[in-house]
Amino acid sequence: MAHEHKLEIFRGLWKFKSNTQKIWGVLAFLTLVTAVEVVLGIFKPEFLTDTYVLGMKLLNWIFIILTLVKAYYISWDFMHLRDEKSALRRAIVWTPVFLVLYLAFILLVEGNYVFDVYKDGFVKWNF
Repeated sequence: MAHEHKLEIFRGLWKFKSNTQKIWGVLAFLTLVTAVEVVLGIFKPEFLTDTYVLGMKLLNWIFIILTLVKAYYISWDFMHLRDEKSALRRAIVWTPVFLVLYLAFILLVEGNYVFDVYKDGFVKWNF
């Protein structure tokens, strides 16, 4: 049983007349987000590399957030999550977001602990 897919993105703010136009609109959005990531990766503004938030450079947080935005939007549009019930959408989207944030937290805490152990001289830098 086929049903029509919604020809709009950004919760109806941008509407299209055909699927082809919608694909080009989605491509434009994903290209824009990727271009921002590439420009930030090439130029690495000093105020973003010198600012630390929760033990990590602000630039790295921006990369993580933009990557999650792209992953969310790809699943929202290309996996047609917008047409599903809200409980299924939340289960699919929020579970990986939570797990990525949890992994980032664990890596930061454990990495900082290992760095402090070597920095404070309990173990020599032997590599």
